[in-house]
Amino acid sequence: MELFNYRDRRPIYEQITESYQEQILMGILEQEEKMPSVRALATELSINPNTIQRAYGELERQGYIYSVKGKGSFVSDVKGMRRVKRLEVENHLVTLARKAKTSGMTCEEFKDQAGKAYESCNQEKGGNGYD
Repeated sequence: MELFNYRDRRPIYEQITESYQEQILMGILEQEEKMPSVRALATELSINPNTIQRAYGELERQGYIYSVKGKGSFVSDVKGMRRVKRLEVENHLVTLARKAKTSGMTCEEFKDQAGKAYESCNQEKGGNGYD
């Protein structure tokens, strides 16, 4: 999975943070799995270790990973976080459904468009999606 894209306008550390959040929430990286070391990942990606350290700091602050002194960083238990993210998505869907209805879109058209949007995520993520 690609961690960042030079053409993206966002800072690299934000892209790396988001990429790891997705991998953790999708279960690609499992609870208690050891994260790559800052130095190893920086070397692999040919970027400054401070960039990786900043991304890891953000992931830790948000509860996606935790650090053990002298051992490295590990993936946290994110079951509760998944529930919160699902509720956020459901709330966004309610808002979108309301907008779709007031714009004259039928329920079937809304479902079709939502399905297409979901499938486009599968293609973007190399077929991994959020299944």
